[in-house]
Amino acid sequence: MMELKWTIKALSNLARLYEFLASINKSAAARAVQSLAAAPTNLQKNPRIGEKLEEFNPREVRRFLVGNYEMRYEIQESTIYVLRLWHTREDR
Repeated sequence: MMELKWTIKALSNLARLYEFLASINKSAAARAVQSLAAAPTNLQKNPRIGEKLEEFNPREVRRFLVGNYEMRYEIQESTIYVLRLWHTREDR
């Protein structure tokens, strides 16, 4: 099985998301962050399930959606790096 690593940027995205949601509803914020944190474990079995983003060639950067959130990750040999995540309504 592939190793899964979160980048500092992705972890800060997760923290920022929690802070934003917690100001409205703390339990909903916790649920959202838990589901986002767990989502990449599916990638360990199916790492190429996400859509490949050609603009990053030759790097293998892909994206997949977790509910209303987009997660970007990169496959390097036997490691999956979670790069970033954000709500699809955010202007990115």
